Amino acid sequence: MYHKILVAMALDHGVSPQTLAIARALRAPGGEIIALHVLEEPPGSSNAELWEALQEEIHDRARDLMKAKMVGVNDATAKLVRGHIHTTIVEYAEKNGIDCIVMGSHKPGLTDYLIGSTAARVVRHAPCAVHVHRTS
Repeated sequence: MYHKILVAMALDHGVSPQTLAIARALRAPGGEIIALHVLEEPPGSSNAELWEALQEEIHDRARDLMKAKMVGVNDATAKLVRGHIHTTIVEYAEKNGIDCIVMGSHKPGLTDYLIGSTAARVVRHAPCAVHVHRTS
């Protein structure tokens, strides 16, 4: 059983209910669940002015999607942060005393075996246990 669980939420995927259910099953009595979505930073070569112009709209849309996914979820705290997805998840876990990360993962393709998926990167670098829910 874990006391502080981070659920990595991908707002463009449908695995959130399953990962939240897994977190609930793993949570110790009185434990905390944090649902985290990372807004991916744009590539360094992108136009900074364009990013600044769209940043507020992107954040607002992500916040609205997060709210929609969290409707009826009263036992988790939603957090929205910016950064590179796998790095930010690991750093958030380190800085916030997370003792378990729960995240979804798609069925790996050839490129995932060569460069690694987000879930694989989090598993390799996380300071705590990681439970990965594989979807087909």
